[in-house]
Amino acid sequence: MKPLAAPLILAFMSLVWVTDCLADDRPNILFILADDQSPYSLSAYGNEVCHTPNLDRLAKDGMTFDGAHHMGAWTGAVCTASRTMIMTGRTVWHVPGAKATPLENDEQYRQEAAQQSMPVIFSRAGYETFRTCKQGNSYDEANRLFQVSKIQNPKKKYRKETTNSDWHGDRAVEYLESREAASTEKPFLMYFGFTHPHDPRNGKSELLEKYGAFNDAGPFREGMKPHPKSPELPVNYLPEHPFHHGHPGLRDEEKVQGVMKQRDPATVRNEKGREYACIENMDHQIGRVLDKLEAMGELDNTYVIFTADHGIAVGRHGLMGKQNLYEHTWRVPMLVMGPGVEAGSRNEALVYLHEVLPTICDLIGVEAPEAVEGKSFAPVIRGDADKSHEVLYGVYSGGTKPGIRSVRNDRWKLITYDVLDGEVQETQLFDLQENPNELLEEHHAPEVVKLTGNQPEPQQKNLVGDPAYAEKLVEMQALLKEQQRIYGDPYLGN
Repeated sequence: MKPLAAPLILAFMSLVWVTDCLADDRPNILFILADDQSPYSLSAYGNEVCHTPNLDRLAKDGMTFDGAHHMGAWTGAVCTASRTMIMTGRTVWHVPGAKATPLENDEQYRQEAAQQSMPVIFSRAGYETFRTCKQGNSYDEANRLFQVSKIQNPKKKYRKETTNSDWHGDRAVEYLESREAASTEKPFLMYFGFTHPHDPRNGKSELLEKYGAFNDAGPFREGMKPHPKSPELPVNYLPEHPFHHGHPGLRDEEKVQGVMKQRDPATVRNEKGREYACIENMDHQIGRVLDKLEAMGELDNTYVIFTADHGIAVGRHGLMGKQNLYEHTWRVPMLVMGPGVEAGSRNEALVYLHEVLPTICDLIGVEAPEAVEGKSFAPVIRGDADKSHEVLYGVYSGGTKPGIRSVRNDRWKLITYDVLDGEVQETQLFDLQENPNELLEEHHAPEVVKLTGNQPEPQQKNLVGDPAYAEKLVEMQALLKEQQRIYGDPYLGN
């Protein structure tokens, strides 16, 4: 065999060098997931109390989404359905474990879906994959496929709830340090998850002091005054929901440590303070990781996506948990920063949380599997589109069946309740432009106004029953039926 001519050798070496550079230059992904966090806990969404400078940085240097929602759940553990959708990019009735469908106990389907999930997609694309997150209430078959996976050891000191976020922060920083020490050139996908601000919301002492809260307060005695430093009641606070939510004995509504069934102002405000203490500590851990990426020279070439598996009530509408479809719970925070994302931009595009997977694939040029049902909203992130969906569908069917359904567009929203064997059948229609907090007639009561300091406008109420909105109600009911058909709702027609 003749030796290669020098020019040919140089050309070959140049090709290898260019190929390696292209591989090395692919953007990293840092996906940050909070547990039970409403968008209204962040200054990017109007909160002026909870201190989150690092998440503020993401909003300042990236894009804030005002219309991000999770699709819902068929279980009281809403996080299970949500996190499975995140991992697979599939819709609520088509993911492994979906109750009321043949997929609930199909082990083969679970394994096949895992082979088309987030860690596998990016491993095959040449990415190094890392995960630290909660151990339970998720999609274990997919979780086990991350190349580096960190699960808390109950025997370690970090097991204390006050240091849960620290543990995840330590693992994320250690992972980046190991890459730095090994001079790893592969791009990475980091799934950086937290167990907070999920209850028990045990905060650190200095942060509890800041927000006027106590970990060991338990339900406050009736008539006890709130701590003067504790966060004010939300404007849509109610001492009780006007009708049963449809899930008897629901843990989130009856057994949250420090709250139980109490909804008095002192208890709710204390729990808000604990929530904010947990969120601020979580924000600090996020800052540690962002600072480490910046020190490594990697941050500018990293897409950072912050979101939560769902929102949470914590006193709004007289509820405490995530098993409802009001905006404070159906919506999720979503901040995106990275290459080509316009700093300080904001978008009202309606997007689903499970569409993060196809969106990341789109951003880095990886083809998503055909089984991924979600629609990429990368065009919105790039500034090439203002909208992604005209309509969103939501479901909660974890209690008595069929459960709660919702549909919304840019302005109008419908929520229906069919629970407790038909004992509770309610419908709510909201004009979100005029009534973004979904205030009800009960919010107009003088005793509630005295507590919240908010006097609703006459039109800020459930519009069902108002003849002026009769046609709009019929239109939204038809729209809900259409969405139920599109997404295969097994209770359509019940």
